[in-house]
Amino acid sequence: MGTDMTPNGRRWAIRILLGVAVVAVAGAMLWMMPRAKPVYEGIASGNGRIEGVEIDIATRSAGRIKEILANEGELVRAGQVVARMDVATLQAQLHQAEAQLQQAHSAVATARSQVAQRQSDKVTAEAAIAQRRVELDAARRQAGRSAALADKGFISRQGLDDNQSRVESAEAALNAARAQVGAAQAAIASASTQVLGAQAAVEAARANIERIKADIDDSELKSPRDGRVQLRVVQPGEVVAAGGRILNLVDVSDVYMTFFLPTAAAGRIAIGAEVRLVLDAAPQYVIPAQVSFVADEAQFTPKTVETASEREKLMFRIRARLPPDLLRKHVAQVKTGLPGVAYVRVDAQKPWPAALQVKLPQ
Repeated sequence: MGTDMTPNGRRWAIRILLGVAVVAVAGAMLWMMPRAKPVYEGIASGNGRIEGVEIDIATRSAGRIKEILANEGELVRAGQVVARMDVATLQAQLHQAEAQLQQAHSAVATARSQVAQRQSDKVTAEAAIAQRRVELDAARRQAGRSAALADKGFISRQGLDDNQSRVESAEAALNAARAQVGAAQAAIASASTQVLGAQAAVEAARANIERIKADIDDSELKSPRDGRVQLRVVQPGEVVAAGGRILNLVDVSDVYMTFFLPTAAAGRIAIGAEVRLVLDAAPQYVIPAQVSFVADEAQFTPKTVETASEREKLMFRIRARLPPDLLRKHVAQVKTGLPGVAYVRVDAQKPWPAALQVKLPQ
């Protein structure tokens, strides 16, 4: 029997193929359409997605990445070291700063010895003043006696002049000793200033050591909170600038769902209102949450809304935060990006329906 078909047979074949195509397209459209959410009296609902506070772990100083100790998707704890920087240059700077500190200590000791030396010089000069005063008094008494004897003719005029010269010499010696005391005092002040300068150098060297040690400590990058690694921005061996991102974390202790409600429903929502979350990935569980944020300005609904009429409606952004103790208990199961539905009571007097009673994994 031949393979040719009559015109009537061909028409029937085309009709069958068209029917199959229509059924396939209709099935695909039905599959792609969002499933209708259950409607409960006194309860508003909105589609949302689990999100978390993102944390960037970055370097404080420029340098080379030595190693990264956390992989994408891994859960890290607060205080855990997640990356290390190469600190060879910092270690060299630390040794240099420690040597400078020793030099500064030596300079302080030298300056203090100079002060002690100048104080000794002052004591010597003051003793010389006392001696010169005694010598001056003796010379004046001798000159007085010589003047009385010269008037009576017992000594020559030359003797009187010699004794007067001794008085003048003693006065000059006393003045010189006084000048030496002044010079010693000035030297003490100068040496004391050197001590202060040397002590300031010691403090500067210590501060420099503390700064370098802080930089070395900061070269161990630690997670500030419990979180899950989302992204490794760089790899070991790469050089990053100051403030360069190394890892991106999601804080698993601060997780929430953002959803949108129309004006009529959002206006009746208060901060702290109870919320129930049902995730698409685990519809058998009902997760408790609380409203932590209600936008004070209306905005358009997200782009994921399918119909143009819905996109034209102004909606309010609502954020429902999951309890931190619940997150800590199920930290291994906490994942962001999961879509779901948030249910919130617009009438606080109405009880939650049985389908929205809290149900958590054991």
